[in-house]
Amino acid sequence: MLNIIWIAFFVSAFLMALYRALFLGDAMVWTELVNAVFASSKTAFSIALNLTGILCFWLGLLKIAEASGATGLLARALYPLFRRIMPGVPAESPALSSMIMNIAANMLGLDNAATPMGLKAMEQLQQLNPKKDTASDAQILFMVINTSSVTLIPITILMYRAELGSVNPGAVFMPILFATSLSTLSGFLAVAWVQKLNIFNRVVLGWLFGFAAFIGAVAWHFQCLPPAERLQTSAAWGNFILFAFVISFITAGLIRRINVYETFIQGAREGFDIAVRIIPYLVAMLVAIAVLRASGVLNMVVLGFENFFNFLGINTDFVPALPTAIMKPLSGSGARAMMIETMQTYGADSFPGFVSSVIQGSTETTFYVLAVYFGAVKITKIRSALPCALLADLVGIASAVVLAYLFYE
Repeated sequence: MLNIIWIAFFVSAFLMALYRALFLGDAMVWTELVNAVFASSKTAFSIALNLTGILCFWLGLLKIAEASGATGLLARALYPLFRRIMPGVPAESPALSSMIMNIAANMLGLDNAATPMGLKAMEQLQQLNPKKDTASDAQILFMVINTSSVTLIPITILMYRAELGSVNPGAVFMPILFATSLSTLSGFLAVAWVQKLNIFNRVVLGWLFGFAAFIGAVAWHFQCLPPAERLQTSAAWGNFILFAFVISFITAGLIRRINVYETFIQGAREGFDIAVRIIPYLVAMLVAIAVLRASGVLNMVVLGFENFFNFLGINTDFVPALPTAIMKPLSGSGARAMMIETMQTYGADSFPGFVSSVIQGSTETTFYVLAVYFGAVKITKIRSALPCALLADLVGIASAVVLAYLFYE
């Protein structure tokens, strides 16, 4: 999929440039394209290089969280819920533990740990699956929860905002928390409706009401604030929660009597390796998007959306962030590059930059996740997994836009 997208970007940019040169007499378009290639290549390398320190710090902290058992603690809290929403999985099945550990790792931002556990969970669920080429109910629910972006700490988004000059990178924390919560809840309810799950028992209702009450209470608090104070308060709470996570992870490490400093260093080394590995991906996608904008294709797409929403009588300030929303279900690296490009073009603290950051944090690479996890166990019939996952994405995108207007202005 990413191969097709990347090629399409260059081909469409070339065709648009050809049209401008032949029919509009704009011979300078070729110079603009080549300049965009060189400038975006340099920018991609600089961004990756400057991210190294922040990436090392957060991955060092997450290594402490993993070694101290924070992931396991969250997994134990989720265990009673999973036993009830997946009635087809026996209580003694190791798949329950693998799924819970995967989701707990995702919530804490431990992507490297989450993927192996997720693949293991799919293999264990496949052993219980009577139709090996068709996704079971449990596999579908597990996938939709994975693709609905359950993330408590949007580390990478905060890092990119900081690197691109945001005065307050943590300002998007609360909007992302709300939007990703609504995305996850909608995905779960969609699957529950399709599979006719019994969600009216004490444990499930307790989780749902508790979840909804928390989101509702915080949302009500922010709604009561004057518009001018919402962004400042969001940033203050977001930064407080982030630093609270730092202290919590260190404290958990001290309680478990691990060598916190050495564990941090191990994770920080992984952060350096990741920073080096992402350079080719950033270069590939940022260059492709740069030529897309230089040729005029991206601006034409944005203008098309702007005209459509103007026709509907809707404010269009959010439209420049829509390329991130379009790209996210298809490609994580592509959406990340779109977000970066939006912040570079309009400013990290601009409204489009704010919206694109919230969208990036509240949606997931649906097609990629489904392809990897179902492909690993050779499932070809995914049933309701895709529509339910895309519904969660749609809710995440719509929520991100609405919340951005609520918090930013």
